[in-house]
Amino acid sequence: MRKQRIKQERKIRRKLRIRKKVHGTAERPRLSVFRSLTHIYAQLINDDEGKTLISASSIDKEIAPKIKPEMKKSEVAKFVGSELAKRALAAGITKVTFDRNGFIYHGRVKALADGAREGGLIF
Repeated sequence: MRKQRIKQERKIRRKLRIRKKVHGTAERPRLSVFRSLTHIYAQLINDDEGKTLISASSIDKEIAPKIKPEMKKSEVAKFVGSELAKRALAAGITKVTFDRNGFIYHGRVKALADGAREGGLIF
């Protein structure tokens, strides 16, 4: 139990350290990533107004039917990133700042970022 608590505290410290530096505006929103054990979520956030501009996740109504059961979690994350990029480009957003939300830039978080980059987002 102690080991799990230490891991959580480290993640919180990483998250706070990142959030001190990363700030989203209307011209360059913050791309925030959250991953659970089974799903992945991404949002474009304008921190000046405190509003979510665009969101995409693996349980989204338009995205979930396109996810095949044989897809790996990292493939799903890459697909969610590309769908988020499509929605952002349709809304006229091309540049974002990446907020990994305390998660290590590896695996599904990296796959989502790669999918968003391939979709046309710049960060």
